Amino acid sequence: MQQSSKVLDARAAGGRRFEGKVAVVAGAGQGIGSATAKRFAQEGAIVVVGDMIEETANKVRDEIIDFGGKATTYIGNFTQREHCVGLIEQAIKEHGRIDALANIVGGTIWNQYFWYYTPEQIEAEVGKSFWPSIWLCWAVVPHMLKQKSGAIVNLATHAVASTHRVPYAASKGGLIALTTSLSKEVSPFGVRVNIVAPHSTGAEDRVTPRKHGYEGLDQSVPQDRESEQEASIQQRRATEIPMGRRGEAEEQASAIVFLASEDASFISGQVLPVGGGATYPF
Repeated sequence: MQQSSKVLDARAAGGRRFEGKVAVVAGAGQGIGSATAKRFAQEGAIVVVGDMIEETANKVRDEIIDFGGKATTYIGNFTQREHCVGLIEQAIKEHGRIDALANIVGGTIWNQYFWYYTPEQIEAEVGKSFWPSIWLCWAVVPHMLKQKSGAIVNLATHAVASTHRVPYAASKGGLIALTTSLSKEVSPFGVRVNIVAPHSTGAEDRVTPRKHGYEGLDQSVPQDRESEQEASIQQRRATEIPMGRRGEAEEQASAIVFLASEDASFISGQVLPVGGGATYPF
């Protein structure tokens, strides 16, 4: 691959840990997903950019190609099993293998006390943040077992040990369980599964709002309690992040790509918190 003088991730030290390998990133259109796709590409990977928004997926693909890398896109709604299977099948059809799968789909929709959530909001949070990763793992594992190699990195959240996002936290807690349990099944066959738990992270390239597709479900906090709740949220953020600032998407991407690389060849079934002081009982 002819690499240009452009840089996709200035944090990268110049390593080419994925030269000639195939990396699939689901949720790659913006934020942590976009940064992860670019970091894989900068390290030599052929990247399959999976996202539900064609415009943002194409933008990430074009940036990788301009850099001198190789990338294709898959457009789908990963809350749907058939689209998860479609992403994996397209990658196998195009490239014959998948060396790394990063599941960056999801993200909290509402930030409020549990008792203010409506049933529809709870179902939306679980649908967005739990089902995509479990279906993507289910779709890719048979291919990795056949290869006798591969790495999966899921995305959790510090919220599993925090407040104001119980349905989202429960969904991501489920992904921690998915990761720790699945890793024990597949590790003897040369496949690793790990999970990164980010704290609050900025997305400077955000185009698609968190409520995309859920606009009909309004915030359900009573107006007279909004200021009290917001004060509680800000206090939590101020005390939970040791570095005293929000993370950058590239900081999360570096951890994700590390766990997918051979530098982490003896690491499986682990939760890596990035940015927060949360402790996980696993």
